[in-house]
Amino acid sequence: MHSEGVATHTPDPRGLRVSDAEREHVTALLQKAVGRGLLTLEEFAERTDTALAARTRGELNAVLADLPGLVHAETAAPAPPERLELKTTMSATRRRGDWHVPGELVIRNRMGATDLDFTEARIPHRTVHLRLDVAAGSVRLLVPWNATVSSEDVEVLAGKLTDRTGYDRRGNGTHFAVTGNVRAGSVEIRRPWIFRLGGLVVQWPFRISWSRP
Repeated sequence: MHSEGVATHTPDPRGLRVSDAEREHVTALLQKAVGRGLLTLEEFAERTDTALAARTRGELNAVLADLPGLVHAETAAPAPPERLELKTTMSATRRRGDWHVPGELVIRNRMGATDLDFTEARIPHRTVHLRLDVAAGSVRLLVPWNATVSSEDVEVLAGKLTDRTGYDRRGNGTHFAVTGNVRAGSVEIRRPWIFRLGGLVVQWPFRISWSRP
């Protein structure tokens, strides 16, 4: 008896569907490319629109094809914890560069200093819920230039909250929903100021870098 072999077909990974988390991860990589001087703000906006509308991995990875060192993995890594609590007591806590931002972030500060820079962080969420519990401490939050912030629900007692983002909700990036309370402490929220002169990229506050013109 003769049996015919059955041909198996391995699907092209470029045709696989992508999730919202993958789209948002690629958007974060594009934000990093802006900080490195690889993309202009206009290019970033155009590619972000393409990434958010992408249905397959081929369409999604196309926006990264000409950006060296920025790769979206074909297989997803295990999901990190989606809640992070940062405790600072009479000391300093800092987060900068490439760090994972969960969907819920709690800042407990007692007479300390908490400094969080989100501009190069991995933020796989449309909204980050950031809850403050500050007593006689200081908190500085540097959000991406296209992020939006709501901080009107923060309760302040004998302290100060300065939101320099201007409550502008027109951005197409991550939304930071800030709540909680500040007692005899201070909180400052701001976007970076970026200036380019040739290959010199100055981001204030925090860093100066160099990229090819």
